[in-house]
Amino acid sequence: MGEFQEFAEALFGQLSVEINEEREITDLAIKAKEDISDKVQFKELEDIAKEILPEFREKVRDFLGIKVPDNISLRFPELEELKILKGVKVFANKESREFVTELFNAVAKEDLKKIAELMQKNTAKYLVYSTYAIQYISKITTTYGDYLDSVIYLNKFILSRYPQIILHKQGKPYESRFENVNSGYLGAVKMTVLEELIHSTQENLQQINKDSAMKVNEINEELATIILSLDAETVSKLSEYCQLQAVPDDFPFAKKANLFFFLNPDHFLIEQIGPDVMTFTHVEIDPKIGELVPDLLEIYKKWLVPIQQHHAVFTTMEGMAAFAIENILKDDQDFQNYLTTFMGTDFSSYQVRKSMGKEFTKTTYEKLGKEGFKKMITNPPNTREIKAPQLYIKRLSSQ
Repeated sequence: MGEFQEFAEALFGQLSVEINEEREITDLAIKAKEDISDKVQFKELEDIAKEILPEFREKVRDFLGIKVPDNISLRFPELEELKILKGVKVFANKESREFVTELFNAVAKEDLKKIAELMQKNTAKYLVYSTYAIQYISKITTTYGDYLDSVIYLNKFILSRYPQIILHKQGKPYESRFENVNSGYLGAVKMTVLEELIHSTQENLQQINKDSAMKVNEINEELATIILSLDAETVSKLSEYCQLQAVPDDFPFAKKANLFFFLNPDHFLIEQIGPDVMTFTHVEIDPKIGELVPDLLEIYKKWLVPIQQHHAVFTTMEGMAAFAIENILKDDQDFQNYLTTFMGTDFSSYQVRKSMGKEFTKTTYEKLGKEGFKKMITNPPNTREIKAPQLYIKRLSSQ
């Protein structure tokens, strides 16, 4: 268990900045609440969200021309529940789902012993899914909302604390500064509810994203199993050839883990080729690496199709949401105050921020109007079309 225990500690080492930030937010919110509660009072997150939900349903329908599903509900998770929710959004297949649930539960509870046990129980799955734990949980303090299976999750840990912390940091007199901060708080909730309502209309994209992510995870598990089965001599040769950091021989798992993280296609291909790999139909690898890991090229070829599907639909979902938010909230004073008070920017700066998905959506909307949103959901673009929207529009017009 020694080496596994060290890896569990290393996992939390990689999350230490975020965990410290979570604790700091908790402490600052307690102090802020003590200082301002007898002077001003922010409305409860639950009350605001429930109040604005009907209005924003209509705004989404009017702008997209798509009805929001009737069965949408709201939930307001605190920190631990948020971290566990992120495990559900990993989209593992049924053979791995229980492992992922246990892993994210253990990370949420900071249970090193349980993590080490899970690592020992199934090392391949740990290599694949621990990267998600780091990636997803590190973004919790900057993620206000989430959508999954007809439920909008609003990050109560952040949204119920930030307004108090911001007002407290601005200093006295709290009463005269309250209105502006409170307006920014309302703007943050409006933006988040709106974004997740838009995601609720993208059911077909949600399903493609889930299926493709699941396939990517299966392929990465296959790669992890291959790397873990390599003999010590091959591992040493590969590590040396790839110029990986030297690891003592009495840490065999660490050596193989380093190799997996290096050869993982998300890292290796994008690092070697760049983001253009998302439009490639063929990949090649260094013959020496291919000689030492004969199955590697086939793994990479299998990975290309689902990762490109995932990239295309995820970019479409996010781009549509960004474009719609910008247009629906452009005249909303609360949203303007959110940008200045919470984000330290303004609407004109927000508006010029570029993203591939937003630019794709804008071009499609300009050509097809509201019908473009429906087409994007039912007949999504591929990665080449995301980069060149005219190809997508041309394909639609020929169908």
